[in-house]
Amino acid sequence: MNQISEKILSYKKRVWLSFIMLSLLLSIFAGWWMINRLEQLQEVATGLLRSKNYDLLADRLNQTNPEDYLVQLDKSIKESKKKLNGFLPNQSYILINTTLNQFRLFDKDGSLLRQGLVSTGSYTLLRGNNRTWMFKTPRGQLKVLGKTKDPVWVRPDWAFIEEGLKVPPAGHPSRYEYGTLGDYSLNLGDGYLIHGTLYKRFLGLPVTHGCVRMGDEDLEVTFKTLQLGSRVYIY
Repeated sequence: MNQISEKILSYKKRVWLSFIMLSLLLSIFAGWWMINRLEQLQEVATGLLRSKNYDLLADRLNQTNPEDYLVQLDKSIKESKKKLNGFLPNQSYILINTTLNQFRLFDKDGSLLRQGLVSTGSYTLLRGNNRTWMFKTPRGQLKVLGKTKDPVWVRPDWAFIEEGLKVPPAGHPSRYEYGTLGDYSLNLGDGYLIHGTLYKRFLGLPVTHGCVRMGDEDLEVTFKTLQLGSRVYIY
């Protein structure tokens, strides 16, 4: 009789232990699900609060099915990508980083064609003849306004002042230099060019008077790739 009682007691203990373990596991799972759900809602709420779209925020928080939200999120991402693609140029373009003195050339489909080193503005200050020049490369969105093969550099006033020379009148023969700009140049407006250089050892450094200098091969590819109106993004 005692043996039977002991077996029944042992069985009850095992049942209760199993019940307790099952309850513990269910509690852990429920806690994990709640935390995961709260993190999702917190992420959604934070994003929508930043966008100040409070009506959409209320709608999203009322959703109870995360899968439905993920489907809508995927749709929203695709629509956003489509809108962003509308801002991309419809022809080849170039990015110029004046901090690292590097360029990246892209075709009209946005595929990278070439990258390398350039030289940009030195930010040197020059004073003379009651004028002041700051030699910096303009930043922003520019366009190719003209393309020239075998360009001739027309030396501005600062080129003579920098060398301590007397400034000649406009059109004087001393203002024209051949071969200084390389084989090609692309006009960005206001006297700024993308052109070649005699000082290739300085590529990758900020040493110019504002123009963008490139190596011979990079310049040739850039000249042949960019067309009139092509975007030039300088930052």
